[in-house]
Amino acid sequence: MPKVFTSEKQKIGELGESVAVKFLMKHNFSILERNYTKKWGEIDVITEKDSKLYFIEVKSVARETLDNVLHETSDYRPEDNMHPWKLKRLSRTIQTYLLSNKVPEEKEWQLDLLVVFLDMKNRKAKIKTISDVIL
Repeated sequence: MPKVFTSEKQKIGELGESVAVKFLMKHNFSILERNYTKKWGEIDVITEKDSKLYFIEVKSVARETLDNVLHETSDYRPEDNMHPWKLKRLSRTIQTYLLSNKVPEEKEWQLDLLVVFLDMKNRKAKIKTISDVIL
């Protein structure tokens, strides 16, 4: 059964994930899975490029304007929501994916974070990529 997004925050998250998937496809990533969910965690997007797996966490935020959004001066940054407990849950979920899909141990993989800034009014987005997040 597909997820039903009811809150404004959930709708922004789903839109941000869709923008992230289009961005990844444009950059030649193959989308293997979206919203891989276990009771202990979820991986937003699983992709592959050049024989390497990428586990993508997407953080989305709506802004009034996208001016200078990649050079934020405010105290809030969406990537700050990557708390140690979130990283631990992601690590466990990634390990579950690797084992359940019988991914060979020698297969390279990494965790990336995509921060999607959405300008809802003008229907635009900017994406900040943080590559190879350490678990």
